[in-house]
Amino acid sequence: MTTPAMTMRERVIDAAITLTTEAGWAQVTMARLAEVVGVSRQTVYNEIGSKPRLAEAMILHELERFLGVVTLAFDAHPTDLFAAIRDASRSVLETSQDNPLLKAIVSATHGADTELLPLLTTHAGTLLSTAKAVVVDRVAPYDVALTPAELDAAIDMVVRVVLSHVMRPSAPPARTAQDIAWIAERVLRP
Repeated sequence: MTTPAMTMRERVIDAAITLTTEAGWAQVTMARLAEVVGVSRQTVYNEIGSKPRLAEAMILHELERFLGVVTLAFDAHPTDLFAAIRDASRSVLETSQDNPLLKAIVSATHGADTELLPLLTTHAGTLLSTAKAVVVDRVAPYDVALTPAELDAAIDMVVRVVLSHVMRPSAPPARTAQDIAWIAERVLRP
């Protein structure tokens, strides 16, 4: 949804997400985005760059939404790390159920339109490093008696498990979140 306060970059990304969910990634071109946004194709290239960079920008844009619910969960539990992890995991899993872009990517609803899937799986480096950085910042105020390397490994494990369940849920979000918090507690408590 385009709002007047959106930057040109945000408008292009928003239009790309809408086109992807409605018509499929294969139908997204810089010319079509330019037409939808009401600018020149060169403006789209100047704002975004290449189509692969657009794909990454779309994923990171959606990631911001997910990290917003993570932040809220940690804010709600400033003294209970495991409740924060549980609620953050549950919120991410619930948010993922209704995310149209995620559904379009995971299900490849438009034929063999799977070009975006590696950004959530085999080429998810940027997504993982961004998510981990936010979780590291959120965990820092808690009293966790682990070495920095151990804490990094624990956070990596939690982020990857949550992402795995986003991609392929195996139980309702509340149950999965409880399991993730249980595992995290065993790893994070000395």
